[in-house]
Amino acid sequence: MQIYSWYRAGVVDDLHALVEARLRRVEQRYTPGRRALVDALAEADRPLTTAELMAATGPRLPQSTTYRNLSVLEQAGVARIVFGTDEYSRFELSEELTGRHHHHLVCLSCGAVEDVEAPSPVEQSLAEAMRKLPISTGFRPETHRLDLIGTCATCAR
Repeated sequence: MQIYSWYRAGVVDDLHALVEARLRRVEQRYTPGRRALVDALAEADRPLTTAELMAATGPRLPQSTTYRNLSVLEQAGVARIVFGTDEYSRFELSEELTGRHHHHLVCLSCGAVEDVEAPSPVEQSLAEAMRKLPISTGFRPETHRLDLIGTCATCAR
């Protein structure tokens, strides 16, 4: 697994403090199991399935506990769910915690989900569209997600 530079750069303690504060807001504790999940998500270079998270955290977290903890982390705004084209949900840390805005490449064949950062002109176009689209609806967008659906390089071979 690739460790993101923001994670390697010594902000791990700050990350854990932010997670603990978010959990406190929803009246939850920052248990060792939840900390292990946060560490696994922070070290990942892409969204992870529950099975991948269980493998990354070792035998200490049974499947039912992992699902419950992921639900709590999602409710607290620590993790977010990413849907692929297969039956597996994937999870990643929220952008508010990482400060890393990105999108996803989703493979129709194998269901793989990869992170991708859009070039600046693309992000600027999306921001402009966000400003223009809600004028007629009254909707107030805060952010955006972009999933590109297609075929990954491995499946295209």
